[in-house]
Parts: sequence; C-alpha cells; structure tokens
Amino acid sequence: MRVIAGTARSLPLKTPAGNDTRPTSDKTKETLFNVLMPCIADADFLDLYAGSGGIGIEALSRGAASACFVEKGREALKCIEDNLKFTKFADRALVMKCDVLMALRQLEGKRVFDIVFMDPPYHEQHEEHVLEYLSSSSLISEDSVIVVEASKETSFDYLEDMGYHIIKQKEYKTNKHVWIEKEASL
Repeated sequence: MRVIAGTARSLPLKTPAGNDTRPTSDKTKETLFNVLMPCIADADFLDLYAGSGGIGIEALSRGAASACFVEKGREALKCIEDNLKFTKFADRALVMKCDVLMALRQLEGKRVFDIVFMDPPYHEQHEEHVLEYLSSSSLISEDSVIVVEASKETSFDYLEDMGYHIIKQKEYKTNKHVWIEKEASL
C-alpha cells in the first residue's frame, strides 16, 4: 500500500498482518478522493476504524489541515503511528486508541469535522450506530461529508429517518462507498 497523490506521493505505508483490516486498493482510493477532492483542502478529517491510517494519510497528503485517526487494534495503531512518522504528518494528526463511539464522545464539543470516513467491519451494523450518534452530534455540520465503506449488501434505508441523504454511491467488486450528508435545516 502507498500514498497515491499529494506531498507524500508514492511513499509506502505499513499495513497490519492478517485479515483484521482491509486496506483500500489504490484504484478504490483514487475514486474516493476524486469525489472528495473539492472539499479536501484545509479540511479537518476524521478516519474511523482507521486500520493502517492509509485514508487519513492520503487526505493529509492531498492538503487536509488535520486528521484524527480512531483505531483500537494494537498492531494497526503501531502501523498508524509508524506511517505518520514516516510521512512526516504526525504534527497534523491525533491518534485515538479506543472504541469509535468512545472516541466520538471524547471529541464532542471540541471539533467539527469537514469529512468523516469510516470503514467498519462488514455485516456488524457499526456504521448505523455511528451515523445515529453523529445525527445529533456537534462533530459534524450540514456541510460535513460522511463516507462509509461497506459491503455491497449493506442497506442504508434508515438514513432518511436519521436526517441524512445519500449524495453519491459507488459500487466496486465486493464493496461500495456511500457519500452522505445531513439534510439541510429549514
């Protein structure tokens, strides 16, 4: 795995051994960032279920002002810290070593994120719980973009009830990205 664009372009990144994380392929990452590019510059980026940190590091490389990485796996955390040090982005990053919902509660009232990316374990409904929390959170605004990486079978039919709508959806061979934002208040 590597950084594909920006100031850290082509730098290799460490990934945890085993199947506990699913590093996003270069092609999928490129598609993701082609859509996000208009809002990356100076953005505050939140990378939930961060794995090796590859997505948040890509955002920093492409001009995000900061990135917060949330991960609880010991080996994955070591990869994030090593990758941030290697890419020289550690000074623009916060690494939180805890459960995602605990991290969100700890961040509450301290920051507003422009972009939230999450790649939770598939088929466990983590994304639904996180989206439910964020629906009434001060961590996002009506201008924030949330991107969920999920299995192709994952349903998001509950989004409207939570006050969200889908901006875009892109399917790949085995998974998909769903771009979401809050409904505008009247």
